[in-house]
Amino acid sequence: MTGPDGCQQSGFADASWHESGFADTPAGLDGLETERVDPRYATIDRASVAELATLMNEADASVPAAVRAALPQIVPAIEAVSRRMRGGGRLLYVGAGTPGRLGVLDASECPPTFSTPPELVRGLIAGGDAAMFTAQEGVEDDAEAGRAAVAAEGVGPADSVVGITASGRTPYVLAAIGEARARGALTVGVSCNAGTALSAAAEHGIEVVVGPEVVAGSTRLKAGTAQKLVLNMFSTITMVQLGKTYGNLMVDVSATNAKLRERAIRMVRTVTGASRERAEEALAASGMRVKLAILHLERGLDAEDAIARLAATGGRLRDVLEER
Repeated sequence: MTGPDGCQQSGFADASWHESGFADTPAGLDGLETERVDPRYATIDRASVAELATLMNEADASVPAAVRAALPQIVPAIEAVSRRMRGGGRLLYVGAGTPGRLGVLDASECPPTFSTPPELVRGLIAGGDAAMFTAQEGVEDDAEAGRAAVAAEGVGPADSVVGITASGRTPYVLAAIGEARARGALTVGVSCNAGTALSAAAEHGIEVVVGPEVVAGSTRLKAGTAQKLVLNMFSTITMVQLGKTYGNLMVDVSATNAKLRERAIRMVRTVTGASRERAEEALAASGMRVKLAILHLERGLDAEDAIARLAATGGRLRDVLEER
């Protein structure tokens, strides 16, 4: 027996669901794929742990294909953000609930991974810091708060603002994107439905249509996974474009703990072929800055000269190493 999307149904299907696949939903949710009730999961409350784990794993496996289908939307958006950031602009994520937390998470990883200042990539979540730890569902409806959050950040024409909402209709996010666009910022909307209000509001609309969730409407599941994958692309690719890696080595890492210090030593040795002792000495002399240690060992540059050469190449280590 096949389901409404042509997929083979599991033994959990239940004929009691509406033929449309949609439960009775409030105005504005009808027709959203993320709200559709998938009959394949209609009796998961009777399933074993093993059966549920298999179902969820199968559902999650469909997410990368949905992201791939959206690459024609994702690529130009990242290219546009990268151009603004090369000109000194910031990247801000805006969301409510799970999307907001994912934005804060992605932004918070940039300083330790790429040694960026905390203000370069920022996450704004409806309800503020408290909403990171305690759900505040009502705040997503506060459009004025979305506008105020963007205004408080002093968003301007150099910046890029990425709104994230599975439904594509969250008032806080729509208002934030509208305010950012009015201020001349580049705007991007990431949603998990087709033809969304967010895509219409932003200059770049990205729609990763993942379909209905195992638990109907629980968009922290496939939709959340899709959003995380897209944000991974935004932060990682923009940082590569800004010269924050050498090959696939994170040569701008902030080596602030034992693991990261060891990683820094390994990177210096990988690029230069130096002994561990020489790599440690070069790192110590450079203040644990991998790029400077590499340029000292490979080019004999002191820290001041290395910093100047890197500044001239936009921070791209490869360009300095390949200078003739």
